[in-house]
Order: sequence, then C-alpha cells, then structure tokens
Amino acid sequence: MVLLSHDQHADNLDDAGRALLPAAGSVVCTEAGARRLGGATRGLRAWGTTELVAPGKPTVEVTATPARHGPPLSRPVAGHVIGFALREKGQDDGVLWISGDTVLFGGLREVADRFDVNTALLHLGGVRFPVTGPLRYSMTARQAVELCRVLRPRTAVPVHYEGWSHFRQGREAIEAEFARAPADVRARLRWLPLGVPVDLAA
Repeated sequence: MVLLSHDQHADNLDDAGRALLPAAGSVVCTEAGARRLGGATRGLRAWGTTELVAPGKPTVEVTATPARHGPPLSRPVAGHVIGFALREKGQDDGVLWISGDTVLFGGLREVADRFDVNTALLHLGGVRFPVTGPLRYSMTARQAVELCRVLRPRTAVPVHYEGWSHFRQGREAIEAEFARAPADVRARLRWLPLGVPVDLAA
C-alpha cells in the first residue's frame, strides 16, 4: 500500500519510488495524480474515502484530508496535494493522520473538527525557495506547535524535514520551537529513528 500525498514533486515521489508503484498493490493519490499515474491508482479529493482490503488483514478506511502546498493561490503552480486519515474498521481510539506536504491553513484546522487524532505525522521543513523569498511551501515548526494545540494528538511525529536543500528547518529548529511550547504540547512530540520499527501506544 502506498499513500501518495502528491506525485508531481521529486521530493515526494522520486524515480525509484515511481518504479516501485506497480508492485505496491494499492496506491492512493490525488485525483490529478491518479490520472497521471494510471493503472489501479485510486484518486481522492479532500474528504473522499476509500477502503483498503487485503486477505487476512483488517480493512482500513482511508479519508483524504485537505492540504495546500504553499501560500494562498499557489495551487496552480504547486499542484494538488492531500493528506490521509487512517482508521481500521471498528477502531474507536482515534485515527492515524498524515498531513501531507502542506502549510497550516483552515483545511488543517477542519481535521481537528472531524477527527479525533491519535498519532499525527507532520510534514515540516519550512520549505522555501530563493525565487519566492519568504513564502513557505510546507509547515514551519511554529505552525506545527499551533496545529498541535488545536489538533491535540496523543503523539506528533515530525517527518519531511531533512535531506533536500529546500528544507529550511531541520530537527534543531523543530526541537527549539517545541521547547518553547506549553508542556502539554511538548509532551506530544516523538522522534522516530530511521529504519527502526517503533511501537506507538494507542
């Protein structure tokens, strides 16, 4: 199973990842991405839902959540993006939410109105490009703190903040911002080591 926030940027889907998609089984992406990728890719728009079913495994309900990969009016340039809320059938202890590549905007606050979020994977990095000056194309650490105040996830996991030159806020900046946050927000932050399985309490 591959949940693809968007397909049009190499930092989200590089050539190696693209080559793996045919063997991935289920692929869920934006509607525009599904048209580009073809095959059995399922396209969703915000608040659309699909179910992932596999023999011997619980059915997982996937709901696309709103995302905006840049400032207002940037969608014609940056393209469509979605996040994902995942819930197993019968699960009632909150969803796993993946923000996707997005800045903080009203659509993310709506996630808090619609879902009880247990674990949130937050795409951070404060992406910025020289040609567009101070404009940001992914969440900053400060936005992540604000979102955690609203969303109140049990666990908030930073992802998408290192490895590319356009990421302008790495782990040090994220840690510094959360260190200044209220204690209940600080307690939600969880760093995951690369390549090591980790159990998260539900």
